Amino acid sequence: METKKNYNHTLIACYLGFITQAISANFTPLLFLTFKDTYGISLEMIALIPMVFYLSQLIIDLLATKFADKLGYRGCVVASQVLSAAGLILMAILPEVFPSPFVGIIISVVIYAIGSGLIEVLVSPIVEACPFKNKDGVMSLLHSFYCWGAVAVILGSALFFAIFGIANWKILAIIWALVPLANVFNFIFCPIEKLDGGGESMGVKKLLGTPIFWLMIVLMICAGSSEIMMAQWASAFVESALGVPKNIGDLVGPCLFAAFMGLSRLIYGKFSEKLNLTTVMLVSGLLCIGCYLLASLSPLSVLGLIGCAFCGFTVGVMWPGSISVSSQNCPKGGTAMFAFLALAGDFGGMVGPTMVGAISETAGDNLKIGLLIGTVFPVILVISLLILKGIKKKGSMAESDQNN
Repeated sequence: METKKNYNHTLIACYLGFITQAISANFTPLLFLTFKDTYGISLEMIALIPMVFYLSQLIIDLLATKFADKLGYRGCVVASQVLSAAGLILMAILPEVFPSPFVGIIISVVIYAIGSGLIEVLVSPIVEACPFKNKDGVMSLLHSFYCWGAVAVILGSALFFAIFGIANWKILAIIWALVPLANVFNFIFCPIEKLDGGGESMGVKKLLGTPIFWLMIVLMICAGSSEIMMAQWASAFVESALGVPKNIGDLVGPCLFAAFMGLSRLIYGKFSEKLNLTTVMLVSGLLCIGCYLLASLSPLSVLGLIGCAFCGFTVGVMWPGSISVSSQNCPKGGTAMFAFLALAGDFGGMVGPTMVGAISETAGDNLKIGLLIGTVFPVILVISLLILKGIKKKGSMAESDQNN
């Protein structure tokens, strides 16, 4: 008699996978000033660390379209946890080993970024392949764990530094590495199904030749930009808008944003069966535009803070929602589609914040101007969703005419 598979075990492993990704993305930035003071690394060099992280993820996203199906989900996702843990552990070791501490840091970042990239590519299709009834809600809840992971990393690290001192950051790096190390065993033993969309996936060439797939890519780029722009600049915005010390701004800005984003995903995950995903994303996009305008145009700092924090709530559904919408419209996209979506999201996460920074600098370090121009991304997202609604409406009318 065949034992019934426990897909909740798979879900728990995927939750911890996204928490691991949150650790990779949010822990090292808390140490930037420590790197500067301890190793004498210039801020210009330190600015390369997040760029290397996201660039490494982009490369893995692209390569995964070729190797993920061939090597299998289980082997790749186990490797993602091992690499994430290894990168964090090496972060505590390599800066002391290499003549240039910066080289040691960058090597560590590349290693855990590869793990993070694999998590991003694989965890969503692993959950999509599980026989859950409410896929939209499950996907939204899944992605909320990145937000809770980010909040836990920021607050947990702040508490550790307050008690034990920031000089002991290497111990904390190893402690955070225990999360992916423990999750290795979850992914080894949990049931994992292959995503096939009810048959053979269409392949990369056919996928790239599908017009609606490119609309999904635009959605994903705009979702990534809308989310990461405010997430990355939240700390600086809170500091400049409220005049609080930088160390407090580092906590208040990102934490409020991440908490509201997680709350949004949690609420949608609970009520998704009663809601139309495209409509929810459209409303979220419009509210997101309002938040960016409130943050950038409001003369009152408290309203700017509200715009910044509530922006997290409005972008919450965008990233997981774009993945779910893509699965609905390209059901045979396979692993390659999820890899390209991750690539598009990371690309948006690089382009949007970089654009905001460049425009703000040109405007005399005026971050409000940069965020105002950044509003173009949620605007394009709304337009793309309206186009998608139009395509679906035409398809429904054509189907109705054929039946009549």
